[in-house]
Amino acid sequence: MKLYVDTQGKAFTVSKDPEPKTDQHGNQRSEKGTGRLLWSTQVFVLDETGGEVITITTAGEKPSVKVGELVTVEQLEAIPWATNGRNGVAFRATALKPKSGSAAAK
Repeated sequence: MKLYVDTQGKAFTVSKDPEPKTDQHGNQRSEKGTGRLLWSTQVFVLDETGGEVITITTAGEKPSVKVGELVTVEQLEAIPWATNGRNGVAFRATALKPKSGSAAAK
């Protein structure tokens, strides 16, 4: 089952430029099944309850977004994980795109 996050009413601002998602050896990871390269982009999410910094993984072309830019997040998925007594939530999206008419672009 996939858990999708409702992004309505949330503002996403890029807080760190997209970087290759790498393994423990420094090699860029790729998506299982398709071989598309994986990218990590740090964003600041703000809604009526406050803000939080998250990292969103995307596959394929490097997202053409930059620090300070408001972005649209397509199909944001929350992926709970647990490993060696640690746990958290990873985030994945099909795309990150500059928000048209964003304040950062003005």
